[in-house]
Amino acid sequence: MKQLKILICAYACEPGKGSEPGVGWNVVREISKYHQIWVFTSNCHRQALETELTRNPLPNLHVIYLDPLGWIIDWSHERMGKQWGAYIHYYLWQIWAYFISRSLHKQIGFDILHHVTYVKYSSPSLISLLPVPFIWGPVGGGESSPKSFWKDFSFRGKIYEVLRNLARWIGECDPLVHLTVQQSVLARATTEDTAKRLRQMGTKNVQVYSPLGLSKDEIANLSDSVILDNSAIRFISVGRLLHWKGFHLGLAAFAQANLPNAEYWIVGEGIEHKQLEILTQYLNITKQVKFLGNLSRQHTWSKIQNCHVLVHPSLHESGGFVCLEAMAAGRPVICLDLGGPAVQVTEETGFKIKANTPEQAVSDIAEAMTYLANNPELRLLMGQAGQKRVRETFSWENKGRQLIQLYEEISTQNKSCLKLSYGSSDD
Repeated sequence: MKQLKILICAYACEPGKGSEPGVGWNVVREISKYHQIWVFTSNCHRQALETELTRNPLPNLHVIYLDPLGWIIDWSHERMGKQWGAYIHYYLWQIWAYFISRSLHKQIGFDILHHVTYVKYSSPSLISLLPVPFIWGPVGGGESSPKSFWKDFSFRGKIYEVLRNLARWIGECDPLVHLTVQQSVLARATTEDTAKRLRQMGTKNVQVYSPLGLSKDEIANLSDSVILDNSAIRFISVGRLLHWKGFHLGLAAFAQANLPNAEYWIVGEGIEHKQLEILTQYLNITKQVKFLGNLSRQHTWSKIQNCHVLVHPSLHESGGFVCLEAMAAGRPVICLDLGGPAVQVTEETGFKIKANTPEQAVSDIAEAMTYLANNPELRLLMGQAGQKRVRETFSWENKGRQLIQLYEEISTQNKSCLKLSYGSSDD
C-alpha cells in the first residue's frame, strides 16, 4: 500500500482529552500508523502534544503549530461571554492555515485534505481551496434547542440561543463557507440536523457520521468495573452546567420519580450552578443530590463506574462524549432523542426520550429512571449491549481503518478523474 500524503486541519488536538481535542488527536494518531500526516493545530495544544510525542514518537506525524498574528487562545476554556472571541480567533486561524497550506502543498504535494476539528458547519475550512480532494468533517452545529424548551431558560440563556442562531445564519451566508461546500468531495455531519443544513447549502455528498470514539485501552479501563448491586441506585450527569445541557430537566425528573433511597450526582461546573442548587432546594431533593464540581477525566470515569445510570438530557449537542464513556462502562444511558447522543444510543443501550415539551420530557425521563431503578436485570442487559456497541462501532482503531479505506477510495477516484481529464485533452 502506497503511503499517501495527508494534510489534516485539527484546530483542537490534544492527547488524553475527551471532546474535540480528543477527536483531533485520535484521528491523527490512527491515520499516522498508515500514511504520512501533516496536522495543523493551535499552539495551546503544543505542550501536551510534545510531551506525548516525546514519550511515544509517531514517525509519520508532522505537527505544525500556528495561530493568527501570534494570538494564542485556549478555546476549550472559553465561557459563554467569551466564546465570540474564540469564534473570531478560529476564523482568522483558518485564513492563516490557508496561506501556510498553499506553501506546503508546493513542497509536498498532498494527496488528501481533511478538516477534522473544529466541528462547525457554519465556519469555513480554507485548506479546501487547494487543488486536492477535500473531506469536510465530521462537522456539527446544526442542532437547535426545541423552541418549547426556551421558556425555562434564563434571560442570559435565551440571548445565547438568539445569538447562536444569528451566528449560524451569518455563517450560512458566508461566501467562504459556500466555497468550502463546493470544494468538498465529502461532507460528514455529526447529526441529521446538520446534514439537512449542509444539503440546503448545496453540499452534494453528505454522510451522517459520529466523530467520537474510544481507544482499546480506554474501553478496557472503563469496562473494568464491578456491576453494582441494586441497593441505593445512583444516577449521574456529566458536563458543563449550561442551560442547554438540560441538567434542570434531569433534576426535575429525579424529583418526580420520587425514589427516596436514590442519589443523583452531577459532575461539572458552569454559570448555571447556583440556579441548579436553588432548583434542588425548590424540589426538596437537596439531600439526594451531590454537586461534585470539575473532575479530571480519570476521576470522572471513577464516578461513572460508581453509579448505575447516566442521565444526559442535552438539548443541542453535536457529540455527547460522556454517553460513549458510560456505555463502555456498562451503564445504561437516558438521553433526549436529539443531536449526537441520539446517534450513539440505541433502544438496546438506553432510553431516548422525545423532546416535545419540557413537561413531557421530564415525565418520560422520570418514568425511565423509575423503570431502571426497579429492574437491575435490564440495567445489566443494556450495559452489556452498550459495551458491545462501543467495541464494534466506536473504537478508534476501527474508525482509523475505515478512514484509511475512505482516503484510498477518494485518492483512487481522483487519479482516475485526472487520467480521464488528460486523456480528453489529448484527443
